[in-house]
Amino acid sequence: MTKPLLTEIDHVAIAVRDLDAAIAWYEEVLGAEVVHRELVEPDGVEEALVAVAESYIQLLSPTREDSPVARFLARRGEGLHHVGYRVADCAEALDAVKRGGGAVVDDAPRPGSRGTTVAFVHPKSSFGTLIELVQEGRPAGAADEAARGAARGAADEAAEDEAGTGPH
Repeated sequence: MTKPLLTEIDHVAIAVRDLDAAIAWYEEVLGAEVVHRELVEPDGVEEALVAVAESYIQLLSPTREDSPVARFLARRGEGLHHVGYRVADCAEALDAVKRGGGAVVDDAPRPGSRGTTVAFVHPKSSFGTLIELVQEGRPAGAADEAARGAARGAADEAAEDEAGTGPH
């Protein structure tokens, strides 16, 4: 049996048109707390993380019309965008997906929001679900912000074009 690489669910990402309205709903109706909010300019999104035990609901809203999340919302409307799984080693998990014949959006791990290292698995090899592999922290020699934006832009286009989903 293969060693389990997924350690827990990191987040479930939901694309929304109005981030403030979504935050207000989660706070007022569900009593949830936003524990992190970040503008991810290279991706054209703003995110808010709502704590749920040791995991998050990641609310994503586009900051510009050409962002992958804006295109996702235009085609599919608000709703589930992707699932993020925590891994101890993002590069190891990504290599395992590749060795298993899986299609990947990112050829190598890259910096993610809140100081994480991430890589996306294409939905065509994961039963229609866009998967984000999430490692806490960044390994030595991680790509800088410019490389992050370029890598994520390419990843977004690949996933959206091939699967009609567009990663986060």
